[in-house]
Amino acid sequence: MPDILLINPNASVATTDMMVGIASAEAPAGCRVTGRTAVQGPPMIVNEDELNAAALEVLKVWRAATGEGWDGVIVSAFGDPGVALLRREAGVPVVGIAEASMLAAGEGGRRFGIATVTPDLVAPIGARAVALGLRAQFSGIRLTEGDPRALAADAKALEDALAQAVQRCIDDDGAQAVIIGGGPLGQAALALAPRFEVPVIAPIGAAMRLLCSKLAVTP
Repeated sequence: MPDILLINPNASVATTDMMVGIASAEAPAGCRVTGRTAVQGPPMIVNEDELNAAALEVLKVWRAATGEGWDGVIVSAFGDPGVALLRREAGVPVVGIAEASMLAAGEGGRRFGIATVTPDLVAPIGARAVALGLRAQFSGIRLTEGDPRALAADAKALEDALAQAVQRCIDDDGAQAVIIGGGPLGQAALALAPRFEVPVIAPIGAAMRLLCSKLAVTP
């Protein structure tokens, strides 16, 4: 079974551990998911400058881990920093969580929205949907209020705020599926899914499922 490297571009080991737990729960039996964390940068990426800087950090993490026999890589930050760079040199399938969740949300032509906490990342997130050819299905982004890092530190407040954003995606934008847009929001995404009749997409799980399909293994 495959060995998967999960790279967290957010410089937080605790967040990496959370991400690995979510990915492992979606992985097939016998699959090993190993997390590696960006050495430099913020504990949570919240703007475009940080996202762009994270691409080089992702490449550094990969190069430090090269030679350990990886079968595939997940880049676990929404916005997919470094994915294009890794695909040019990794030699194994590379999946970003934004890419994977958007493809999952748009399956069957569904209209989908994104609920997230980072207003300064609206432009690159929207650009990702366009780059994937999903402009016509993308209903837009609904944001929580307040400082994203402070909100992410309070699990109950984060879940409640994101729930409101999900509801707005559905009620105001006509979304038929909603992505929780952020790697550090992984636990909130899982908690929110049972609360809505439309699919609420957790990006880390979506990335693991997409990577398994590329590796021809069953999650």
